[in-house]
Amino acid sequence: MLHGNSVRILTGNSHPELANAVAERLNVTMTPCTVKKFSNGEISVKISESIREEDVFIIQSGCSDVNDNLMELLILISACKGAAARRITAVIPCYPYARMDKKAKSRAPITAKLVANMLAVAGCDHVITMDLHASQIQGFFDFPVDNLYSEPLMIAYIKRNIPDWQNGIVVSPDAGGAKRVTAIADKLGVEFALIHRKHSSPEKVEVLVGDVRDKVAIVVDDMIDSGRTISVAAKSLKEHGARAVYAIVSHGLLSETKMTMIEELPLEQLVVTNTIPQKQHAEGCSKLVTIDVSPTIAESIRRTHNGESISLLFGEWAEGAGA
Repeated sequence: MLHGNSVRILTGNSHPELANAVAERLNVTMTPCTVKKFSNGEISVKISESIREEDVFIIQSGCSDVNDNLMELLILISACKGAAARRITAVIPCYPYARMDKKAKSRAPITAKLVANMLAVAGCDHVITMDLHASQIQGFFDFPVDNLYSEPLMIAYIKRNIPDWQNGIVVSPDAGGAKRVTAIADKLGVEFALIHRKHSSPEKVEVLVGDVRDKVAIVVDDMIDSGRTISVAAKSLKEHGARAVYAIVSHGLLSETKMTMIEELPLEQLVVTNTIPQKQHAEGCSKLVTIDVSPTIAESIRRTHNGESISLLFGEWAEGAGA
C-alpha cells in the first residue's frame, strides 16, 4: 500500500515491459510520457500530466543502445526537475558503464563516476539499481543509492527448478565473483568452486579450484555480454566431469553473443534476469530462461515511497517473490 504523495512512474524506450510490470504490481497507472528522436538524433521528451510535488520514479535500464538510453534518462530527470517534482528517483536495473569503475591502466577514464555526476547534475535525488558490477560505485554518489540483489531470486530458482541441486556445486567463472558465489553456496548448503584464467590467455582455464566430478555445476556471474566467459566455464566443467551445467547471470546483455553458440554449449539452461529485455534473444535460444525482477523493484519503490527499510528485500521475502 502506498501512502502520502502519489507515486508517478515514467519510462523511456529502454525497457517499457519491465516498467509496466512494476506499475501493475503497485496498482498505479503509468504517467503518459513521449520520448522520440528528431531527424538529427536529438532526443525530445514530453510528459503529458502534471507531476508537481509528486514522488517520481523513472525506470530506465542501461542496455542495448546504452548512450541513447542514458541521455533519455538524463533528459527525463531534467524535465521532472523543471516540472517541480518533489523527489526524483532513477530506477536503473542495469547501471550503464558499470564495468568502467576504476582505472584499469594509465589514462583510462572512470566512466561509472562520470555517469553518477551526470545523474546528479540532471537533478536526480535517489538511485535504485540492481547487482552493481562493483559495490564501490555507490560511493560515487553524494545522495542515497540502493543496490538491490538478485541473489535471493537466484536461490529460489535453483531450489525450485534445478533437479538434484542438493548434489550441486556453485561455480564462479573468474576470481572477481568469488564473494558472490560463496554467499550463494553457503545459503544453499553446498560446496563452491572457482575458475582462474590468465588475462593473457582468456580462452583457457589455468586452474579449477574445487571438485565438480559427478555434480550439478551451477555457474553464477553478474553479467554476460560476449558469452566467452560462460563458454569457457561450461566446457571446462564438463571436461572435469560435471554431470550437468547450468548458468545463472544477473544481467543478460548478450550484445555480442551468438545464440547459436549458446545452443551448442554443454549447458542445460542459461538463466538471466529481465533487467534487460530478452524477447529477441529468447526467440533464438531454447536454453534461455528469464527470472522476473519486477516484484523486487516494485517492493523497493513502495518501501522507498513510504519511508520503510528495504533490507527485507535481501532475505526470505525476495526468495518468496521468486515463486
